[in-house]
Amino acid sequence: MTLKNRIDSVFTMRVSMIAKRLLTLFLVLHCSIFMSGCGVYSFTGTNLSPDIKTFSVLNFTMGTAGGPSDLPQRLTEELKEYFQRNTSLISQPGGGDLVLEGSITGYDVLAAAPTANDQAGLNRLNVTVQVRYTNAKDETKNFDQSFTYYADFPQDQTLNQNEARLLPTIRENLVQQIFNKSAADW
Repeated sequence: MTLKNRIDSVFTMRVSMIAKRLLTLFLVLHCSIFMSGCGVYSFTGTNLSPDIKTFSVLNFTMGTAGGPSDLPQRLTEELKEYFQRNTSLISQPGGGDLVLEGSITGYDVLAAAPTANDQAGLNRLNVTVQVRYTNAKDETKNFDQSFTYYADFPQDQTLNQNEARLLPTIRENLVQQIFNKSAADW
């Protein structure tokens, strides 16, 4: 092998190594640029600003007749638990960056699914909650809104026979609606 061939071989090897390093650097920079534009996302669908660190759920009240006396307390606790499970926010008794408060404004049994002889085929337990949400970091996100969910039960049974079975589902869905509106901004 001549000196010229050796120099060409060494030169080709060095160019190849430099090209590999440049390609690696390019790929790393390219990926980092694209990933930096993606922002911070959560698998739970929350859409909260990174400067929000705390939340408070004030005790809900019973603003209507009917319903079990522990319904507001259970709703309050389930909201707190849901936020703790699905966000990295820290719960505090009051004055959080996000504050939820409200009242149960409706607890009604209505006739549903009418039959041919004008009787209800089903009864419907309908629960309505008025929620005030305050975002101390972004007042444009504040809202005062009503949320409703219902569950049906057979017309030949009483509410007392079905209440313990229906209320967990109703509370779970109300909590999900409130969370979606406040933290997920849906």
